[in-house]
Amino acid sequence: MQNKNILFAATLCVLSFCSPRGNCDFQKEPLKSTKVLGFSWENCGSATDPAVMKALSLSPDPIIIPGDLKANATGSTSVAFTSPLSVNVTLEKEVAGIWVKVSCVNELGSCNYSDACQILDILTPPGKDCPEPLRTYVIPCRCPFKAGDYSLPDSDFYLTNVGLPPWLTNGTYKVVGVLGSAGQELGCLKLTFSLRIILGA
Repeated sequence: MQNKNILFAATLCVLSFCSPRGNCDFQKEPLKSTKVLGFSWENCGSATDPAVMKALSLSPDPIIIPGDLKANATGSTSVAFTSPLSVNVTLEKEVAGIWVKVSCVNELGSCNYSDACQILDILTPPGKDCPEPLRTYVIPCRCPFKAGDYSLPDSDFYLTNVGLPPWLTNGTYKVVGVLGSAGQELGCLKLTFSLRIILGA
């Protein structure tokens, strides 16, 4: 069996910055590049949550977009994940030492999504092969996800440049994603990072 928790983390990132319609087109001219610095993560749920991230590593630091990314992750879940699978995302920006919540606007920001499984079906429609490297390591990219231990070895990705929403400016951000089903919390993951947007040639 292979990774589900890396998909959990990836889903949180997608939900934070990309529309559930399956794209990141904000109708804004692409920026030259973006630096992601000081990425860190931690589990933020209770000790009884069935889904736990055990390791998550992204490099280099800073991550340059567009550019190459190396990632690995391990995690486990003691229960199967099936539809509907809710994800509640809280996005905050640090302003003068205070964390300020970013509102949900056009399904972006601090938003609640009733079924992440439907979003995953949009990203990779049923019947279509999962993208690499998930396919190589036999990692599912759609619901359901079986209970078990999961692992993604060091894998290389290329991050393409996209136009960012106007409110996603230079600064330090915190994303907290809570995964749930039938009113039960399944897992919680907190990501912290800083953005530096580079304009010009």
